Amino acid sequence: MKTPFKLVLAAALAIPAGAALAEYPEGPVQFVVPWPPGDLEDVLTRMIAEDFQAAYGQPAAVLNRPGGGGGPFPGAVEVATAPADGSMIGSFVIGVPVVGPTIGIPELDPDPFVPVGIFLTYPFVLAASGDAPFQTMQELAAYAQDHDVLLGHFGAVLTPTQVSMAMAHEMGFSWAADAAYDALDCNTLASGDVDVINTTIQLIMPCLDDVTILASVTGERLSLAPDAPTTGELVPSLDISLWNGLFVHKDTPQEVIDRIAAVAQQTIASERAQAFAAETGAQIYWMDQAAATAQIAADIATVARISEILGN
Repeated sequence: MKTPFKLVLAAALAIPAGAALAEYPEGPVQFVVPWPPGDLEDVLTRMIAEDFQAAYGQPAAVLNRPGGGGGPFPGAVEVATAPADGSMIGSFVIGVPVVGPTIGIPELDPDPFVPVGIFLTYPFVLAASGDAPFQTMQELAAYAQDHDVLLGHFGAVLTPTQVSMAMAHEMGFSWAADAAYDALDCNTLASGDVDVINTTIQLIMPCLDDVTILASVTGERLSLAPDAPTTGELVPSLDISLWNGLFVHKDTPQEVIDRIAAVAQQTIASERAQAFAAETGAQIYWMDQAAATAQIAADIATVARISEILGN
């Protein structure tokens, strides 16, 4: 017989009877996603919100506040200016805590947030056609000395694109040209519009047997492409990925943060979340507050190195 979800949470938090912690949440809770509905972090955040509502008996909704991977982050501003009581929780990509405080948004400088935890790494890869004249990043670097190699990506400001640019520099070659696309999938490579695409493995699953994964822009190798090295393996100073985590205002009580984390951790470990990982190729896990704080500090240093390499 399954243990009721509320009992699992209570055991995980070791909540004493009558503690003030039991009062949270006292009303509706909103999870803010700064992207349109339907993407990986949106789906997982909705799972967390559903479990939050089931566990604590208060309405929990997801609000989509699109604002781009490089700013201006209207959703983050909304969370930053909300009461620090756990009633509004941000579901943010790396750019919010790492880039947000540096691009002239008063509400985000200095960084007003603390992580609850990180739960997702987008499965970004550098992929080429299976019959391309290069099958590894080292072969690509050699080929690019005498040939034009064109790169397709989702936007110059996104972390995976910045890593792709910096990695070329560090491996001794340059992309002859690059362009942003709304869609980067099997058809993009088949059309010959570009030679290499910086996309998610989810989008090229239908033709995975016909493409070569040159590298993954992830912290660990992808299960669907175990032979492809990470960018950090190829260039250790570029060990960074596009992750997503839960954040609250830094003045939020720790007991509230722990209560949010308890639900999220249970959700991410659930069968439906792990099935979603298998379907999409995403890396879905729970990184706790302390580890997430350390990850953000390391990523800030890595982004600084990338900016130096690219002359940003």
